Amino acid sequence: MLAEGRIALTPVEFGVMRYLVEHQGKAVCRRELLQHVWGTRYQGGSNVVDAVVRVLCRKLGNQSARVETLTGVGYRLR
Repeated sequence: MLAEGRIALTPVEFGVMRYLVEHQGKAVCRRELLQHVWGTRYQGGSNVVDAVVRVLCRKLGNQSARVETLTGVGYRLR
């Protein structure tokens, strides 16, 4: 995915990226990411997903355009 090589990801960032890759081309809602990455016991808000995706996009650099924000829905990896 990255021509520059590897990037360091936290376990949560890796989980989000892995889930997006596994569902590439499909819209993934925040609730779905929360359930599959954070687990069903997570009690916080869904804005944590946005924060993690923002950091992921920063780390992905010029490849960040592959992560699409779908307003009112969630995210999709192209």
